Amino acid sequence: MAGKFELKTSANGKFHFNLKAGNGQIILSSEMYETRAAAENGIESVKKNGGDEARYERKTSAKGDPYFVLKASNGQEIGRSEMYTSESAMENGIASVKTNAPDATIADATA
Repeated sequence: MAGKFELKTSANGKFHFNLKAGNGQIILSSEMYETRAAAENGIESVKKNGGDEARYERKTSAKGDPYFVLKASNGQEIGRSEMYTSESAMENGIASVKTNAPDATIADATA
């Protein structure tokens, strides 16, 4: 089963999306966007940049948990992962974004 982007509206009326793997697990979450069009542009940016190894920044939280950030060519953050329990799990998450993002469909849950 292919991955999908789930586009949502938050309680404050802003838009955000999650990229889910074929098994339904969230592998990347976006920032909040003011408009639906901006969120859709964010999805396109993930599709475009998700396959590029150079766009991933590997980080460690204050608690020592590994996670990653996906950045656009201009350096702006377009999504980040959950916190992982190990670096190998984080690398699997990056591999999953690379696999799922380019061809993921969009499920619109904003209505």
